[in-house]
Amino acid sequence: MLLALCLAAAVAGLLSPAVAQQWVGPQWGEPQWGEPQWVMPRTPDGHPDLQGNWNNKTLTPLQRPRDQGPVLTADEVEEIEGRRATQVREGSQASDPNRGPAPVTGSIGRSYNEIYYDRGTLVAIVNGEPRSSLITNPPNGRTPPLTPEAQRRQQERSEFMSRFGDSDHPELRSLTERCLVFFTTIGPPMLPNRAYNHNYTIVQTADHVMIHAEVVHDTRIIRLGEPDPLPDHVRPWMGDSWGRWEGDVLVVETTNISPLQVLRGIPPTERLKVIERFTRVDEETILYEFTIDDPTTYTQPWGGEVPFRKVDHLLYEYACHEGNYALTNILSGARYLESQEDGR
Repeated sequence: MLLALCLAAAVAGLLSPAVAQQWVGPQWGEPQWGEPQWVMPRTPDGHPDLQGNWNNKTLTPLQRPRDQGPVLTADEVEEIEGRRATQVREGSQASDPNRGPAPVTGSIGRSYNEIYYDRGTLVAIVNGEPRSSLITNPPNGRTPPLTPEAQRRQQERSEFMSRFGDSDHPELRSLTERCLVFFTTIGPPMLPNRAYNHNYTIVQTADHVMIHAEVVHDTRIIRLGEPDPLPDHVRPWMGDSWGRWEGDVLVVETTNISPLQVLRGIPPTERLKVIERFTRVDEETILYEFTIDDPTTYTQPWGGEVPFRKVDHLLYEYACHEGNYALTNILSGARYLESQEDGR
């Protein structure tokens, strides 16, 4: 009896703290050990441990194509992932040193070799389903229509911006180009940017959660506990985020997002609220869920699900800074073109 207890203790000591074996019991007359069952890693205060490096790159688009169902077939997955593998292989070939300049398209897409991108190689899989879109609500997988008020605001903004050239002054360039913030990556909501650097570092304490995005080195500080919201007129880049635990799910509500943080071409209003849910579903995955609630902009709340996969690598500085030489070149190049037009 004593020997049996000692052996059992020795075996238990060899098991990983995040993995335990489950005894299946007799099968065909013989006892067997089952597959290892994952056990949620927890912090000293007892909550799920979300810490580490994570990545949300995926080939699944935010919106679903109109003729597509919510779940991809095996053939559709093979076609999407195979097409991407071909693009990477062909686009990573050595460039011809005697080639001419890339066409002027207004986009970096034709200027970069494929080797500079990291858009992912797989579609998003949630609950075992290969998804055709990250948006799951509404059920059609697409953003809902804008309200009449939002359409009016968009029209006014478009008319105002039409008075300027896109390089008349630095404030007309994007926040990303100015190395201020990359909204789709850090959020909220935290969405794949469809280009590169989809990595995050999460650090967690009993009363705070920090999320650091690789791209443009943005950092969100989420306070836990009873909210003490900021005044309405104080609107930081990434808003005012407060989190709470609902069982094993971290729920974060964010308000007061900066009006300059445009999402899909739509500036947020003072009534915008973003609700996020972080669920550790296995050793390699956090399921990230988001809901956009802005009744002055959208005819209904909308949102979706994005799997975050564990990254077993270090993250390094993105090295983007405000006033970088690219911005100087853009503006000085525009001034040169204007001087040519004026005959100077």
